[in-house]
Amino acid sequence: MDYEDILTELSTLLSPKRLQHSIGVSKTAVEMAERFGGDKVKAGLAGLLHDAAREVPIADLLPRAQAFGIVVSDIEKAQPILLHAPISAKLAEIKFGVRDAEILQAIFLHTTGSAHMSLLDKIIYLADVIEPSRNFEGLEEIREIAQRDLDKALLLALDQSIFYILEEGGLIHPVTIEARNDLLIKQRTLVLQTT
Repeated sequence: MDYEDILTELSTLLSPKRLQHSIGVSKTAVEMAERFGGDKVKAGLAGLLHDAAREVPIADLLPRAQAFGIVVSDIEKAQPILLHAPISAKLAEIKFGVRDAEILQAIFLHTTGSAHMSLLDKIIYLADVIEPSRNFEGLEEIREIAQRDLDKALLLALDQSIFYILEEGGLIHPVTIEARNDLLIKQRTLVLQTT
């Protein structure tokens, strides 16, 4: 499918506002891929499709995940909205014909992150946070840091997400903690190697 075909098909799955968000994530991801040496085509496609299942009704997420054979954790059973990311990856593969494992993984991880994230994983996670239609306290700092340091911006975005979840009394997915710890370990290892 080409870009226009994908947009047409996505418009049947997403509200106009969510579609504009996805377009914003796609454009932001392309800019970040250019800045940090990533694949712009993969970044654009992953950004566009990252929320393909975001408007699936909450009650349908768990049955749909199970139908796709997605392994569902207790956290995801308790907070099914987290399943929109892996289901979006499945839709990208089945409905949109995406076969690239790196793109599918970036879509799969865009909500929780994980340890050992690839460049594309980081770009899509962060593009989802900083795309132009987003607006929350602390966002400008993340955007500014994302101009020069992908990992620092990602760490700040993960911290922001964790703070928000704590304020809301939500469950923090263990892979989000793993993503944050992995970034901190790499930063500290780098500091030790240079001292």
